[in-house]
Amino acid sequence: MAFGIGVGLRRILVLAQAEVLHVLRDKATLAQVIVMPLLQLVVLANAATFTIRDSPVYIVDQDRSSVSRGLVTRLGASGFFRIIGESSNQQSAESELLYGRATMILTIPHDFESDLVRGGSAPIQLQLNGEKGSAAGLVQGYASRILSDYADELTSSLRPVRTGGAADQPVAGRPHFQIETRAWYNQSLDYRQYMVPGILVALVTMIGTLLSAQNIAREKEIGTLEQLNVTPITKGQFITAKLLPYWLLGLLDLGLGLIVGKLVFHLPVVGSVFLLVAAAGVYLLVALGIGLWVSTIVETQQQAMFVTFFILMVYLLMSGLFTPIESMPHWVQLASLFNPVRHFVTISRGILIKGAGVKEIAVPMLILAGYAVVVLSLAVRQYSKRTA
Repeated sequence: MAFGIGVGLRRILVLAQAEVLHVLRDKATLAQVIVMPLLQLVVLANAATFTIRDSPVYIVDQDRSSVSRGLVTRLGASGFFRIIGESSNQQSAESELLYGRATMILTIPHDFESDLVRGGSAPIQLQLNGEKGSAAGLVQGYASRILSDYADELTSSLRPVRTGGAADQPVAGRPHFQIETRAWYNQSLDYRQYMVPGILVALVTMIGTLLSAQNIAREKEIGTLEQLNVTPITKGQFITAKLLPYWLLGLLDLGLGLIVGKLVFHLPVVGSVFLLVAAAGVYLLVALGIGLWVSTIVETQQQAMFVTFFILMVYLLMSGLFTPIESMPHWVQLASLFNPVRHFVTISRGILIKGAGVKEIAVPMLILAGYAVVVLSLAVRQYSKRTA
């Protein structure tokens, strides 16, 4: 009995050793088991955070007093905000909000300091970019806390008085700010209004990348790819025929998603749907190019699924879809500039929520067009090299 158990155990160990050797010799599997999880840990631990630093804020200071300058200094020195501009023109500030370069506008009205001195309180306005949803709520909380702390500091330097009668009378209590908060483009800060446009991007990305990568990998796995390569059809014609259905399917899914978003989630479609479809058409070229490239470096559908899952996980979490990009470390924010998903999320939210036009989305559109040319060229070249 013991002899039989020992033989069985020895056979198991031999087979397990053979499997370990197989994994060690297969570089693709080894990378999926060791390298990819480590990269995901490093990237995602930095991307999935809700602590916002250096949030861009535009200052409209119409008072130009020592107290207003002190308030601006406190914001800039807090580490939570980065002053990107300052003027007395409200329209310039609102333009920064529309283009997405500012998350908040701080407006300090005329007679701000004198109102504090005379009455002990003064109004101040915060205008938040509601397009960024969760980031807007965090930014509002940071700003309110800084304003409250600054009002406490003014207690010792300002002595509010109320004029009238024979002599000015001191005002009881400490100075405080009457904060008026407005959320632009998403006044209720409803999370569905900024999540649904981003989820539409995720759906289009999965259609364009995952399915296209698996489709060509399946041709390689069952052996029909070699048969097609000896037919009169050119590689360009083959690639176009393989990718075109997924390009159309991605646009179809986008249209269905918009209908569901409007009917079920009451998504405000403020901008042009045709402009969004045109942007999606360009973006799908990038997604399909990535799927084609994945298919050239793998041999099976399973490998294609693992590699694509890794790419999509990093892309989606570094796109600003789930967590604000402003909350990520500076090096991650720079790396996210090379993420096409981030740019299409910006376009989708800009068109659907803000009503952005061609001028407002020109920069991310040009970036996506450049990505499409580069990615498709590299993928086609790599595919031709592998099948030559």
